[in-house]
Amino acid sequence: MATGAGNRESLRPGAASRGTNQTGVRLYNERLVLSLIRRHGDLPKADIARMTGLSPQTISIITNALEADGLLLRGNPLRGKVGQPLVPYSLNPEGALSFGLKIGRRSVDLYLINFTGKILKLVHKTYPYPTPEGIRRFAREGFDSLVADLPPRLVARIAGVGIAAPYEMWTWHEEIGAPKAEIDAWRQIDVRSMVAELCSWPVYFVNDITAACAAELMFGAGGEYPDYLYVFIGSFIGGGLVLNGHLFPGRTLNAAALGSMPAQNPGHAASSGRTTQLMHVASIYTLERKLLAKGRNPEILWQSPDDWGDDLGPVLDEWIDEVADSLAYSIIAAVAVIDVETVLIDGAFPTHVRTRVIERTAAAIARVNQQGLSPFRLLPGSIGNAARAMGGASLPLLANFTQDREVLFKDNA
Repeated sequence: MATGAGNRESLRPGAASRGTNQTGVRLYNERLVLSLIRRHGDLPKADIARMTGLSPQTISIITNALEADGLLLRGNPLRGKVGQPLVPYSLNPEGALSFGLKIGRRSVDLYLINFTGKILKLVHKTYPYPTPEGIRRFAREGFDSLVADLPPRLVARIAGVGIAAPYEMWTWHEEIGAPKAEIDAWRQIDVRSMVAELCSWPVYFVNDITAACAAELMFGAGGEYPDYLYVFIGSFIGGGLVLNGHLFPGRTLNAAALGSMPAQNPGHAASSGRTTQLMHVASIYTLERKLLAKGRNPEILWQSPDDWGDDLGPVLDEWIDEVADSLAYSIIAAVAVIDVETVLIDGAFPTHVRTRVIERTAAAIARVNQQGLSPFRLLPGSIGNAARAMGGASLPLLANFTQDREVLFKDNA
């Protein structure tokens, strides 16, 4: 039998991260070693032993086993002046592959990534709104397309499929202009089961912004900060939370649901009689509506998230100001509760737009009374539009090769 990542018994989907028996301890230690190398890069056995507190003999057994299973690569010896040369170990990019399926309200993406987070292949499609049959067809054709010319040895290394999608896809149909009868079809669909019927790999599913936060933690700058609030502005705004270097998904896997927070938008409140939510101000769909009101075609927002061109003009300026003013209050409220030092802001927009959003939000925060709060900083996320699909693709890797399995996949494997 092949020893690919998808069928290695000690790292199989559903395996426990910690246990009282020998297998459970071994699994925990293997995941610990892989997580440390992912976070710190190349590490020799001596450094791994020091970081884990495990004996050099134990670390030697673990690294040798992970190398034999194709998950680690042995580097060239680092020769110093004294003692034996140190041999660094790194993640083998071909150690595991995974699919990430991002289902959005305006577009769908399917990514194939390797063990270090490099995007190997992808397919992308836009639409007015998602339908179950359209997503089913896209996923089926996408799987076939992305593995068509993949060598068998790499196909054997596919660890699974991760789905990143909004919970309750049938909600907010008015905001995206979807016919209620058609969008209501999602009420009857178990997305994870639907995709599982299309492939033979394990399938995982979490909220799209929680997935984006996972991608930032695993593959982006998030690994540099022990605690942070993650903000992602897509069709709707959402958030994620990392505490002590691990994802904190919350009781219902919906922690840091920033889109549902009350927002500063007096005009909307006056017209509706109700306090509005942040998603109705700081979301790209509101920019789409502003463009439509000016007789502009908003399709570029979804077709080219990394390049909106240079002619959105005052409409974009107005939207950024509204986003910043409302987001500032939500960030301050969140920091008052969770006391993080860092807030990472990213979104499905060009990097120059992200820079302007952060600058304007920082200026808006400076105008708010923060007495009693510890200082915090706003920083850009590092992945951008790809974060949600990358996050989906990170789920099989989180489930099989890291210590975050228990918080995300207790009932999802």
